[in-house]
Amino acid sequence: MKRAVYPGSFDPVTFGHLDVIRRASEMFDVLVVSVLDNKAKTPLFSVEERVKILKEATKDIPNVQVDSFSGLLINYAAENGIHVAVRGLRAITDFEYELQIAQTNRKLSDGKLDTVFLTTSLEYAYLSSSSVKEIASFGGDISQCVPEFVAKLIYGKYHIL
Repeated sequence: MKRAVYPGSFDPVTFGHLDVIRRASEMFDVLVVSVLDNKAKTPLFSVEERVKILKEATKDIPNVQVDSFSGLLINYAAENGIHVAVRGLRAITDFEYELQIAQTNRKLSDGKLDTVFLTTSLEYAYLSSSSVKEIASFGGDISQCVPEFVAKLIYGKYHIL
């Protein structure tokens, strides 16, 4: 059984993330979407909220599991018998950053964790969680960026309804 992990902050999950999830789920028997609990960041949503949101957003994809982790991805992957990480790329700048991480993960895992890159569909190439939060914080329309239920949750965090 081929299993892969798609790690990320997903704060919030966007249509770009969901595009990568759908496409990666077709490549692997099981795709584990795992929310990183990064103590260095102050997220809009808690880890628990992000896991719940992702479970709702991916409920129609039967081979997707949602989880969370903290610490190194290589440790999480090893503990869960996963040998492939999935990462999305929007632009060449993403590739430079992601390539370095992929090479580091492969080296630190003694070659046991490879990374597969999926380029974001052009219709979502502009999307980032940061830009969605910024637009929403000013009351802008994020309906083209995130599912409707996610938009409501985001606006609720900013007390914009």
